[in-house]
Amino acid sequence: MATHLETGKTGEDLAAAWLIANQYTLLYRNWRYAHYEIDIIALKENILCFIEVKCLHSTERGYPEDKVTRKKFRNIQFAADHYLRLHPGYKWIQYHILSITLYKDREPEYFLLEDVYL
Repeated sequence: MATHLETGKTGEDLAAAWLIANQYTLLYRNWRYAHYEIDIIALKENILCFIEVKCLHSTERGYPEDKVTRKKFRNIQFAADHYLRLHPGYKWIQYHILSITLYKDREPEYFLLEDVYL
């Protein structure tokens, strides 16, 4: 498996564990519609959260959250709109970005951007 794919898989596993530890209920991981994907769909209290996970091994070339482009965000919104058509009834939704930086000599660093709109 390519290194960036391994990093992505590791990041999504770490993200799932972190979200559960922070009172999120995971509904789906890697939910797909056509060629669009939402990394994690979760509930926290009564809010449906569409979560994009970004994971990097260092911050030398920027932070993981900086890698979410407007195009990527629009793709997430498109998939989320389809999800909501299939699963109506949610009163509140938010888009989050969970940024994870991995280090060789210490624990991963997590940074959650809540209620993002690009």
